[in-house]
Amino acid sequence: MNKILLLGANGQVGWELQRSLAPLAPLVACDRQHGDLSDLQGLTRLIDEERPSIIVNAGAYTAVDKAESDIDGARRVNAEAVATLAMAARKQETWLVHYSTDYVFDGSGNQPFDEDAITGPLSIYGQSKLEGEEAIRKSGCRHLIFRTSWVYASRGANFAKTMLRLAKDRDELRVIADQFGAPTSAELIADVTALALQRLAYDAKLREQASGTYHLVASGETSWHHYAQFVITEAIRLGSSLRTTPENITPITTSEYPLPARRPTNSRLANSKLQQTFNVVLPAWEYHVQRMIRELADQGMI
Repeated sequence: MNKILLLGANGQVGWELQRSLAPLAPLVACDRQHGDLSDLQGLTRLIDEERPSIIVNAGAYTAVDKAESDIDGARRVNAEAVATLAMAARKQETWLVHYSTDYVFDGSGNQPFDEDAITGPLSIYGQSKLEGEEAIRKSGCRHLIFRTSWVYASRGANFAKTMLRLAKDRDELRVIADQFGAPTSAELIADVTALALQRLAYDAKLREQASGTYHLVASGETSWHHYAQFVITEAIRLGSSLRTTPENITPITTSEYPLPARRPTNSRLANSKLQQTFNVVLPAWEYHVQRMIRELADQGMI
């Protein structure tokens, strides 16, 4: 690896990637100011100037509900920009690493979706992310598409931190109990990405076979309701003073909390392909959630 170009460097996943990728090769980390995904010509110029051996795209249009009324904005970042990156990667014979989402599926059933399952996004966001995936595959560039779900980190906003903030002021919380998935930490995503790239660098046979789509999620499953209970329980165990107790988190249905964009009720993703291909272990979802809560507690943030 002569150089890695990282886009979306200041997002939750991008921030962790700065840490995990830095030991592998010289890293050019670009935020929106220096690698604007809505500027397609600028992206092409950036890649032509830097000539990286790997492009890692951690940037995306992630405002799921806003996308329902900003279709062009979502498609430009999640589909057109990704197509631009893929074409540039193909031209320069560069690997492209890209992150996608459980939202490419319709959320039907109660079994984990594998990588070859039929897609059927329910929202503009999901559709735009699927179009980005398809553009990469169509381009013929060497790529790793990592689909993930329920992403969180100690940095930035996420569900767990919202629950902790609300629990300080409220006696009761109402949380959706009929959507299922695996909370997946940005730290885990970044570490597995770096490990996969390192394996590719030293294994010629793997390089010939590994290009494709993988599900990168923590193992196990939970509902948003149980996830909230787990977070509050751990925070209390670590000494946090909260008004809400786990028993006072009321389960509700998706229909009781309507939002502009439909969410998949089944966000379970099978992660065995990734584990087998790259010889990694994806830990249970509880492991990194506990680490995050401990980190927040140590910083006096809960």
